[in-house]
Amino acid sequence: MEVVHLLRAVTVELGLHSARFANRNGMHPTDVRALIALMDASRAGEEMTAGRLGAVLGLNSAGTTALVDRLERVGHVRRVRGEADRRRVVIEVDAKAVELGWAFFGPLIGRSVELLRGYDERELAAIRGFLEGVREAAAEEG
Repeated sequence: MEVVHLLRAVTVELGLHSARFANRNGMHPTDVRALIALMDASRAGEEMTAGRLGAVLGLNSAGTTALVDRLERVGHVRRVRGEADRRRVVIEVDAKAVELGWAFFGPLIGRSVELLRGYDERELAAIRGFLEGVREAAAEEG
């Protein structure tokens, strides 16, 4: 149970860290989750529509529209035509929002990467497997 309690403590600290970022930048915690979801989709080479973003965040259509409008107003995202289907409107993160995130989260990411360099491939595979399993379990409980 020690590892489970430690994971819970890490989750709480990461949540507080994210909340500090949101607070310092006049954002809602859901705004931060939306930006993360959009960046994850971009990294995976996937387009993110407002409908898909709402589903990922558990928001209804009106809530998603308000969220995207809010983020667009402050310049964190933009609505653009889809690459594969020009009729679709997709949401993209603006480079300024990415820079803002790196300025705040970069040191934590850097320390995490540095810690991971201390593990061999077998240990990294175990860590990855554990984290993926916990993530899947949490998603199933939702």
